[in-house]
Amino acid sequence: MKSAAVYAALAIAFAALFTGCDSGPERLKMGVAGPMTGTDAAFGAQLKNGVEQAVADINAAGGINGQQIELTVGDDAADPRQGVSVANNFLGEGVRFVVGHFNSGVSMPASEVYVDNGILMITPSSTNPMITERKLWNVFRTCGRDDQQGGVAGKYIADNLKDKKVAIVHDKTTYGKGLADETKKAMNNGGVTEILYEGVGAGEKDFTALVSKLKNAGVEVLYWGGVHTAGGLVLRQMRDQGLNAVFMSGDGIASDEFAAIAGPGAEGTLMTFGPDPQKRPEAKEIIDRFEARKYKPEAYTLYSYAAVQILKQAIEATKSTDPKTVAAYMRTGVVFNTVIGDIAFDDKGDIKQVAYVMYTWIKQPDGRITYVQN
Repeated sequence: MKSAAVYAALAIAFAALFTGCDSGPERLKMGVAGPMTGTDAAFGAQLKNGVEQAVADINAAGGINGQQIELTVGDDAADPRQGVSVANNFLGEGVRFVVGHFNSGVSMPASEVYVDNGILMITPSSTNPMITERKLWNVFRTCGRDDQQGGVAGKYIADNLKDKKVAIVHDKTTYGKGLADETKKAMNNGGVTEILYEGVGAGEKDFTALVSKLKNAGVEVLYWGGVHTAGGLVLRQMRDQGLNAVFMSGDGIASDEFAAIAGPGAEGTLMTFGPDPQKRPEAKEIIDRFEARKYKPEAYTLYSYAAVQILKQAIEATKSTDPKTVAAYMRTGVVFNTVIGDIAFDDKGDIKQVAYVMYTWIKQPDGRITYVQN
């Protein structure tokens, strides 16, 4: 009787041990990382929603080479140290492919963890040139670069606002200062010199002194290098103090939260961003899926969706889930079909396509103020 009980116990133990072993191929582990909390959380939501929808669509269609994608979400709170922590957590969880991070200042240290541990990353939104100038084998982006974006902004100022008094203000971040400097460079090359160049501290909310300085200098155009939270406050306080200068910025304000923060003064704001993918007929079916969930796929949502599409196509083409094999294929110049258009990468991991156009924030019939491609 005792022997029978032992055998029965062993049988149960082995059954438990091997349960699920024949349930199908191992899942493909993917991560999405960005500021899910904090002041940049609106952008983290864009990355998360874009990737989650892409993963759901791919899994519903059978996965990648028969493998279902298992997604892990990492919150870096727009903090470089937390970004490194997220990267190490992904490593511990066996993640091999990452879509993220949002902020350039977070993507760079996180990418160092990834490159040392064989993880491929595609950022949908980190635009600082040094992201790819380091020529790491594992780093790609579906967005453009600040030297491209600043070039478009600076040329626009030189071509259309050259007789105005221009000031440049940035938020001292890797992204904000980098974009401001590239815009300044292009503007200066076009024959326009700024009358004021300022940096403001992270987390600052009272810009009374800054606005007074802008007014006293007679500023007619303010270029903002930074994200929408502080940028919206700067613009609101400009309007509250009677400064009606043209406000201009980059993709860091590409969230409807910008208008909510800035108020009615947001109307007329100029902004550089990629060509609007929502205008592409090929994107309608995917956009409809987001809207069915009552989610507007603005800004970097579709850039994140596209990153997952690229990974799927590269993994299927190579029949490999080895990140180095997939990355090598992505650098061959092959064209990937995505929701934001056809994308090919150069040997740095940058996209070869035209990256930036001009938008204007315009009041809509329903009273909302949002950005519309010129």
